[in-house]
Amino acid sequence: MSAAVAERTEVATAGLRAVRRRRRARRAGVLVVLAALVLASSVAALVLGDFPLSVGQVLGALVGAEDPSARFIVVELRLPRLLLGLLVGLAFGLAGALFQSVLRNPLASPDIIGISQGASAGAVAALLLGGLGGAAVSASALAGGALVGVLLYAVAWRGGMTGHRFVLSGIGVAYVCAAVVGYLLTRSEVNQAQVALRWMAGSLAQAEWSLVQVLAGALAVLVPMVALVARRLDLLLLGDDQAGSLGLRPEAVRACVIALGVALACAATAAAGPVAFVAFVAAPVARRLLRDGSLALVESALVGVVLVVGADLVAQHLLPGDLSVPVGVVTGAVGGPYLIWLMATGGTRRE
Repeated sequence: MSAAVAERTEVATAGLRAVRRRRRARRAGVLVVLAALVLASSVAALVLGDFPLSVGQVLGALVGAEDPSARFIVVELRLPRLLLGLLVGLAFGLAGALFQSVLRNPLASPDIIGISQGASAGAVAALLLGGLGGAAVSASALAGGALVGVLLYAVAWRGGMTGHRFVLSGIGVAYVCAAVVGYLLTRSEVNQAQVALRWMAGSLAQAEWSLVQVLAGALAVLVPMVALVARRLDLLLLGDDQAGSLGLRPEAVRACVIALGVALACAATAAAGPVAFVAFVAAPVARRLLRDGSLALVESALVGVVLVVGADLVAQHLLPGDLSVPVGVVTGAVGGPYLIWLMATGGTRRE
C-alpha cells in the first residue's frame, strides 16, 4: 500500500514539475516576444518621420558622429518622445495590473474608476482657472488623481473594502469629474479649451528631457516598491483568511497596493495626460498570453509599453492623409471595442 502511495506521489510530483516547466517556458517566450516588439517599435520611432533616418544614422546621432541636424532630430525630438512613451506605458500597464488584481475586477482600471478623470480635472482647473502650464499642470494632475484615490478608499470602506464597491464608487466619481471638466471647458476661451482638450486626449507631443527625467525619477521609486509588494499581493489573492493565516495584514497590503496603483497612474497622467485604456487593456492581454492566471506584472508593463509606443507610431505615421492625432485617440479606438466585448461576454469579475 505504501509503495502504491509513494508511486502516486512521485507521479503527481513529476506532473507538477512538468507544469511548472511549461509555465516557465511560456513566460520566457512571452517575455522575449514582448521585448522584441518593444525594441522594434522603439527603432521605428527613431527612424520614421518627416526626415527619415537609417539605423546607422540614428546610432551615429546618439554618439555624436552625425551632422548637427540629425543629432537634433534624434536627441532633442524623437528620443525624448520615445522615452516618455516607454515610461508612460510601463506606468499605466503596472497600474492597471495592480488595480485589477487587488480589486479582482477587470473593470478596476484608473481610466474606468475615476483616477485618470480626477487627474484630468486637476490639470484642466490649473490650465483654465489658474492660467498655469508645465510643471504646475502636472502637479495639479497628481493632486487631483491622489484626491480621488483617497476619496474612493474612504467611500468604499465599510469595516473592510470590497473591489465591487470600490469600482462602483469610482465610476460615479468619474462622472462627477467629467462634469467638472465639462463645466470648466464651457466657461473658458476657445484657445484655452483647445489646449485643455489636447491634453485630455493623452499626447506625447509635449515630450522634453525635463519631463522624462521627472517621470523616470518617480518610477525609479515606485517600481521597486511594486516589486517589494508583489509577493504579498500574490498571497492576498488566496483570500483574506488564508493570507491572514500566513501572517499578512490584508487591509494594509490592499491599501498599499491601491496607493501604488494611484501613484503610478497619476505620474503617467501628469506626464502625458489620460492616455485612454492602456491600463485597462494591458493586464488582461498579458494574462491571456501567459494563460496561468498569475499577476503578470512584468508582462503587463511590457504590454503597456507596446500599446503606447505602437499607438504613437500609428498616430504619427500610419493614418491616411498625413493626419496626426494624439496617442490617446488611437488607444481609445483599441480599448473601446475591448470594453464593449468585455461587457457583452459578462467578464466583469476576475476568476
